[in-house]
Amino acid sequence: MNATPNPFRWLPAAALIVAVVTGFRIVMMGWNQTDLFVDEVQYWLWGQDIDFGYYSKPPLIAWVIRAMTEIAGSDAPFWVRLPAPLFHAVTAMILGAAAQALWAGRAGVCAAALYITLPIISVGSFLISTDTIMFPFLSGALMFWFAMLKRPSGKLALAAGALLGVAALAKYAAVYYILCAGLAAVFVPAARPTLRQAGLALAAFLVVLSPNIIWNIANGLSTVQHTLDNADWVRDPATRAGLNFAGLAEFFGAQFIVFGPILFTGLLWLLIRWSPQNRSLLLFSLPIVALVCLQALLSNAYANWAAAAYLAGTLVIVPLVLRHRWTLWASLALHSAFALFVPIAAMKAQDITVGEGRLLMARYLGRVQMSEAIMGAARDEGLKTIVVKNRDLLADLFYTGRDSGLTFHAPPPKGRAANHYELSFPLPSDATGEVLFVIRPDFAPTCAGAPLRILAPEEGAYRGQSFGLYQTPASCPAQ
Repeated sequence: MNATPNPFRWLPAAALIVAVVTGFRIVMMGWNQTDLFVDEVQYWLWGQDIDFGYYSKPPLIAWVIRAMTEIAGSDAPFWVRLPAPLFHAVTAMILGAAAQALWAGRAGVCAAALYITLPIISVGSFLISTDTIMFPFLSGALMFWFAMLKRPSGKLALAAGALLGVAALAKYAAVYYILCAGLAAVFVPAARPTLRQAGLALAAFLVVLSPNIIWNIANGLSTVQHTLDNADWVRDPATRAGLNFAGLAEFFGAQFIVFGPILFTGLLWLLIRWSPQNRSLLLFSLPIVALVCLQALLSNAYANWAAAAYLAGTLVIVPLVLRHRWTLWASLALHSAFALFVPIAAMKAQDITVGEGRLLMARYLGRVQMSEAIMGAARDEGLKTIVVKNRDLLADLFYTGRDSGLTFHAPPPKGRAANHYELSFPLPSDATGEVLFVIRPDFAPTCAGAPLRILAPEEGAYRGQSFGLYQTPASCPAQ
């Protein structure tokens, strides 16, 4: 009598691989020399005022950072970033479970190992981002959706929809999956849910996301407006849309780095083959890449904007790399080398340079130093209020100066607020006395007079930029 295969046989090996990689990343984070990036400190600031939405993103990342820093009793960069490797570890195990259910054999171990070593995940494990917070819930939604297609169940539909809703509370890119599910239903008969299943999933999604929907309605659709700003051509296609072929080539080429050169080539090969067993998963992956390619062509797109594509991408590539083992081992070797390099680069951020002596990690350096210089100037002049035009500077001032006793503001916006700081921290119209006004000298209003000093760093994020520090009446920054 044949023994029943153990469905959890893959679990120990996958868990060991993920635990080793994640443990290494967490240990190396302790030596990370980089400053928190502008987005990271903004998410931290949001977490100081828990809400159901914020200026440019849904709220989940702020909730996660606040929970972690409360547990740790510290707002240090290590604790702000610690959820990143942990969330990626959870995502790897969920994708392992999904792959095992789809393909059996060694698929679970393969999927977990591939995901945890992807280049985009190696970078994403040392920075806290909305993609990272979205991924466990998006991968869970994908797993339950395909389980429901295989074994129809209202409960599975509800679980898939609810998890997709939580994913959208991290980043609206989760909504891609609704489009993908629709495309799969059109082109793959086996991927067609019943109306009841689709309705249950959609209802669960909307219920979970509803607090953020209500917040947006109450706040002038702030987050939606910012999302449209990212795709600025949508507001006025006639004047803003163009054909940016260089941007398209740059974005598409970057995907060979994001997902790895062998794996992304494999995805394109599977598209050409278009075999029935791969179509559903490909339709949860490549349409996302195609949509962001369109955005890159018409305007611009960052390399990570199609990151949601590579959850299903990891699942669909597993049978291919298991059939052609050299692709699996070559990818793991290449990606593991990069996974080793990233934490070393962060640990040696002050030393590793690229062309013309520029620091490789320049955009993550010099932010705290600049904030301390600005606060030092305010203290020297006996000023308690600092008004800053530049979003990057102001973001770090809120974080670095959290215990300084100083007050930070953006100049009052003229029209719709351009960022979170103009929306939530504009200089009050009734402010009196004098302030330290920080602005680029070529944009300083006449009322600012001569600067107390000019800050022009030679290294780091602000290399090549100069900022004037002006002691002005509180009425000046509004001019």
